[in-house]
Amino acid sequence: MFEKTSHTLEFDTIKTMLSERAVSDIGKQKLLALTPYLSLSEVNAKIKETTEAKAILTALGTPPLPSMKDIPQLLELAALGSMLLPEQLLFISQFLTATKRVKTYLLKAEFLQTEIAYYGNSFADLSGLTEEISRCLRGTRVEDEASKELKGIRRKMEQIQTEIRTKLENLLRTKKDWFSENYISNRNGHYVLPVKKEYKNQIGGSTLDVSSTGATCFIVPNTVLKLEEELSLKQILEDNEIRRILYELTGMVADAAAEINLNMQAMETLDLLFAKAKLSVDMKGVPALMNHERRISIVNGRHPLLNPKDCVPLNFSIGKDIQGIVITGPNTGGKTVSLKTVGLLSLMAQSGLHVPCEEAELCMNNGIFCDIGDGQSITENLSTFSSHITNIIQILGQSNDESLVLLDELGSGTDPAEGMGIAIAILEELREKNCIFVATTHYPEVKEYAARTKGLINARMAFDKESLKPLYRLEIGEAGESCALYIARRLGLPEKMLTRAYEEAYSTSVYDKTQSPRHMEYTDFINAAANDTNNTVQIPGTLTKTPSPGSTAYMPLSKVQGLPKETSVNKTCASSKFTLGDSVMVYPQKKIGIVFKPSDEKGLIGVQLQKKKEFINHKRIKLISPASELYPPDYDFSIVFDSVANRKARHQMDKKHQPGLEIRYSSDNENN
Repeated sequence: MFEKTSHTLEFDTIKTMLSERAVSDIGKQKLLALTPYLSLSEVNAKIKETTEAKAILTALGTPPLPSMKDIPQLLELAALGSMLLPEQLLFISQFLTATKRVKTYLLKAEFLQTEIAYYGNSFADLSGLTEEISRCLRGTRVEDEASKELKGIRRKMEQIQTEIRTKLENLLRTKKDWFSENYISNRNGHYVLPVKKEYKNQIGGSTLDVSSTGATCFIVPNTVLKLEEELSLKQILEDNEIRRILYELTGMVADAAAEINLNMQAMETLDLLFAKAKLSVDMKGVPALMNHERRISIVNGRHPLLNPKDCVPLNFSIGKDIQGIVITGPNTGGKTVSLKTVGLLSLMAQSGLHVPCEEAELCMNNGIFCDIGDGQSITENLSTFSSHITNIIQILGQSNDESLVLLDELGSGTDPAEGMGIAIAILEELREKNCIFVATTHYPEVKEYAARTKGLINARMAFDKESLKPLYRLEIGEAGESCALYIARRLGLPEKMLTRAYEEAYSTSVYDKTQSPRHMEYTDFINAAANDTNNTVQIPGTLTKTPSPGSTAYMPLSKVQGLPKETSVNKTCASSKFTLGDSVMVYPQKKIGIVFKPSDEKGLIGVQLQKKKEFINHKRIKLISPASELYPPDYDFSIVFDSVANRKARHQMDKKHQPGLEIRYSSDNENN
């Protein structure tokens, strides 16, 4: 299941980014195989290492780590008794030199008082081997000074070669007519003279080659044959001495194999740590605080694969009394990105990585399970719904009270009523398992379930209805709206279809909207359509023009599909049922309030919501309980709506005139 989660949350991409910052092939392979740790102490230790490596990287720059390519294979060959070639020995020497440079680098970092800085003390000192290889080899050539024998052999070879060239040059000068060119050639390692064909019998010797035209023969004169034979013998002795020296150097490498392996292991560890540090620097990551208390708190978190300039920071918290969060909001509003951000940052932190945010506290999980994406498969005959359910069944079977579960578009892909029921059943099962979970949905019934269920809370993705632009900002504590009608209108769906869509969605006639306050006000929706003067179809999130509020007068209902105009009489009749003290529900916020002032001529009703007084259109208000059922007759509502000072002042005014005495209203009450 981890492989699927890793792919879905794009942790695989993070590991690829990590491996690209490693130097050694072994380091790259280990980072690609990185998985979360299950021990809190181990996770904290790994995060601490990343923090220390980042501090060193920031202070001293990139460490001089070597690639270590093919070093293990070369050590194995040396151990088997094979002879390493000069270039292979030089590669080992370069690794040992790099080890010395890294040790010096870490010694400079000791002032930071980090444990990693003292890794340099674990490197074995192999300077003797390095110096011996450097003394014996220069490039791919074994130096004369590698041994006295080699030096003597080569000196003798030079003398023989000088004698051969002297005799051939004398012959060239004395018999110029015999030769086609006035120089000494070399054929197959032998010195030869270019003799004209007609003179080849004049010079005794061995013919080694003939020109392409046949006019020139390349001959080794008999006068230098003996010297040539002696030179060949010296070359054999030279080759044998070179092989002896290389075998000796290879043996020294084999003897130091254990120390070289220790140095390699230390280098591999440093390569992993500094790769994590480089990634943290690049994504401006910070170390997360880890806990066993099932708490997650992310402050201004960013998805690491999004451009930080375009990414709206995520503020998220769950835990303590909150076990599950249900996120609602418009399509393209950022719900899925929020899910992935929470899951990916949790995976990164539990793998010892820093996370891109201002600060974070994340919990240990024995598994992170997610159902994100439609998962359709033609080959496996899976529909969107079948894929979701198959995946969720696996999640329910494997998750427990130490798991984090992320579910996207819960209950989608089937009949809405049944999908809603399944969604609630799944959330209830997760709640009983006591795992922490985050789910996204469009079902209003699921929002209501979350609102009334202990341990669950709603959240929404902010959406600007004026510009019809998603704000990609998560707001925990409030349920959101899908805003499908807003988006459809913005994209150009005809108003006739929008009107019908509204009727079908909210099961009420447009002639009387007072009975269906579940969603946006119908008149507000139509007025918003009238106010949108930008005829260019824009994708949400890329709007170039925001309609200014009030730029166009409200469109009366009589201008929409021939509907009868709403009159003030109808408005008064609809709103007159509300009286002082009534308990009401205000939509779409679904907040409960008390009527402190009946309807005015505009159909506005004064409602006190907690400590705040507002005037709200009667169409957005639904009666819960009339005042007659809540309060006795002649009840003094000033106790509910007035301050203590105002009640005293009003009581004194009722007795007699009191000069200078006044009743003050807050700014919220000024319309009272």
